[in-house]
Amino acid sequence: MTALAPLPVSPTAPKPRVAYLDNARYWVMLLVVVGHSLTEFVVMDSARGVYTWIYAFHMPFFVLISGYTARHYVGDVRQIRRIVSTLVVPYLIVELSLQLISRHYTGEPAQLMVLSPQWIGWFMAALILWRLTTPIWRALRYPITTSIIISLGAGLIDIPNVLAAHKAVALLPFYVIGLHMTRERFLRLGTVPLRIASSLLLGGLFVLCQFLPYDRMDHPKAWLLWKFSYSDLETSFAEGIAIRAGLLALGLLMTLAALSLVPRGRSWTTGQGERTFYCYLLHGFVIVWLDRHYHLWVRLEPYGAPAVLGLIVSAVVLANLLMTRPVARLFRPVFEPKLTWMFRDIRESPRVKIPT
Repeated sequence: MTALAPLPVSPTAPKPRVAYLDNARYWVMLLVVVGHSLTEFVVMDSARGVYTWIYAFHMPFFVLISGYTARHYVGDVRQIRRIVSTLVVPYLIVELSLQLISRHYTGEPAQLMVLSPQWIGWFMAALILWRLTTPIWRALRYPITTSIIISLGAGLIDIPNVLAAHKAVALLPFYVIGLHMTRERFLRLGTVPLRIASSLLLGGLFVLCQFLPYDRMDHPKAWLLWKFSYSDLETSFAEGIAIRAGLLALGLLMTLAALSLVPRGRSWTTGQGERTFYCYLLHGFVIVWLDRHYHLWVRLEPYGAPAVLGLIVSAVVLANLLMTRPVARLFRPVFEPKLTWMFRDIRESPRVKIPT
């Protein structure tokens, strides 16, 4: 029998972590957990403004950072193994577990839908698609423009929820922009004038979100979920394209503003930011358990604004607990298995040069 050809691999030397990126992950993860905690309270005026402000940019922020950290992806065997162990396996564990829990309490879904993420699993599913298509976006002459056209055009059709393809396509421009960011561009965001302008922008938009006429707005929450077609949102194609284009611009502007405010140096948030992976995967279980088993949100709703404030504080505490070292040590074998039994041995072969 002919021996299998050696597998191309990238250099094995681990890259040092960048404190700025870990700080950014920490702050955006707080927004993710707070946003998910307020989902059931969107009917309340005291929660709707905060929710709208968070959802206007927290996923664009997360996706752009994910694009930047994937800029070295070339599809070699080591990177493919990492996709399987840190994306595919956690996706299957989290998605199937949450669907089973939901079915236990509500009877839905009647059949497990492995390829149709129902909640937090969508991001891992989308990240798999983005990561595998990374070489395409690095090869195109006009990748950012192409991704924007695809995102705007995606709203013209109904895209099935297969590996969260509808969200993956809608949010694609932020991933592609992240792929083409550089350290120098991030550093340029840290100038004092830009930080002052960013603080005023984010603060002003936060205040504005509290006073938007939600009773006269069509589907504000639905637009910010990035998963519905323009027809589902009861708008014309032209209006739909204009609104999504505006949301893309707003999401990018707020993301860059938030990035300019992220601390550059190491602090206690840096270590926490190194472990956001576990917080993202686990916080959904806590929220679902409190909601389904104790009906916490239904019980808290009559208390109005104090309940909203209490939930925000509790979400921040929960997020920080789930980013601690003991949690990472406990769940790393579950969510980042080695899977050495599944793959061929990595043999010595010409190495793939990765740009710095």
